[in-house]
Amino acid sequence: MSITTTGNAQPGLKAGIGGRDPKKAAMSGWIGGALEYYDFALYGLAATLVFPAIFFPSENPTVAIIASLATYAVGYVSRPVGAIVLGAYGDRHGRKNVLVLAMLLMGFATFAVGLLPTYGQVGILAPVLLVILRLIQGFAVAGELGGASAMIVEHSPDARRGFFASFSLQGTQVGSILATGVLLPLAALLPADQFQSWGWRVPFLLSAFVILAGYIIRRRVQEPPAYLAQSETGTAKRRFPILDLLRTHPRVMILCVIMTFTNVVGMATLIFGVSYATQEGYGIGFSSSEFLWVTLVANLAAVATIPVFGALSDRIGRRTLMVAGGIGGGLMSGGYLWAIDQKSLFLVFVFVVIVQGIFFQMWNATFATFFQEQFPMRIRVTGFAVSQNVGLMIASFFPSIFTAVAPPGSANVPVVIGLITFGICVVAAVATFLSSDTKGKSLEDLEVHKAG
Repeated sequence: MSITTTGNAQPGLKAGIGGRDPKKAAMSGWIGGALEYYDFALYGLAATLVFPAIFFPSENPTVAIIASLATYAVGYVSRPVGAIVLGAYGDRHGRKNVLVLAMLLMGFATFAVGLLPTYGQVGILAPVLLVILRLIQGFAVAGELGGASAMIVEHSPDARRGFFASFSLQGTQVGSILATGVLLPLAALLPADQFQSWGWRVPFLLSAFVILAGYIIRRRVQEPPAYLAQSETGTAKRRFPILDLLRTHPRVMILCVIMTFTNVVGMATLIFGVSYATQEGYGIGFSSSEFLWVTLVANLAAVATIPVFGALSDRIGRRTLMVAGGIGGGLMSGGYLWAIDQKSLFLVFVFVVIVQGIFFQMWNATFATFFQEQFPMRIRVTGFAVSQNVGLMIASFFPSIFTAVAPPGSANVPVVIGLITFGICVVAAVATFLSSDTKGKSLEDLEVHKAG
């Protein structure tokens, strides 16, 4: 990762509080995002590949798939709670502190998943414990991207906010690559019975290193000078952020929630799509290891394109990229599912690069900066975290809905799910059009404009 800086210091900051360091902030966001999303992505992969068989009754394959994907969604249910609590902590007590806390919680919960007994061993207690740990995961991850991107945006020169903030998103993709990279050889090399009995646990137990690494990395990052200046005046602590957000910026929050529905692209392709391709009930016949490769290629393509689109957003504006990426990704999701239906691994690879590596990353690389720009500093972490995580909570149920709408044995699955995905993306694009354009505006100008 090569990062260079240009631009002058942020105007209007109180002297003596120290300079900005966008390179260090971006590196911290990149590494922290990679470690934390390794944990979160690992669960998502296991929920489609392993959990239906070992944590739920196996008499009805459709019920097992839906139940497993529902536990995946449960992690998103707790995210709004985490967003309120951790967002307030980040706005009132510092971006750095909330990032350390979030990572420690995530590392503990993921490690514990690797120790869980199966349904065959303890019955209903197994999925209950799985749900509890997934709730903790969701609570923890809710503070990650909001805190990291706020720190980067507030450290960055105005002309390069999109570029620097994109590295936290690139880090989350690297985390997914790490998760896939650890699961892939285990699924490919171990016999199926050994992979399902103990092999899948290894990546979860490795998250113990996240706890130590997260603490060391995050404790070394300095708070943005603009935030420190505001903290000295008491502005950051005088109101409870969620009440301030609801009172002063409810329309902005709602629009950001709707924009977050663009994540349906990933839900349709890398969550439902994996189940559609690999679960026996659909009869497609792809193996788990084949689709771990598909997920790996999608994330590798994203790592390459995210900084490019982040930098491009500084030049042409973020709204343009977000609309084009969302519409294009929604439209091509049906093509990706069609490629699965054709049982052509080559076509699947082609479509996953187009959908996930190009179109979706136009949106994904830019939304974090755009969301941060919609809220004033005093509620920036809360505004971002609540909007994103409420939207993701709703979007997380799309894979289960897709399975219910198009269960195993259904006809025209790519057309049905593709049209639903495209329609949701159109709604999200409209919300983007209705949001304030931030092109060419300094963070100080946005702060004055959005003060309430």
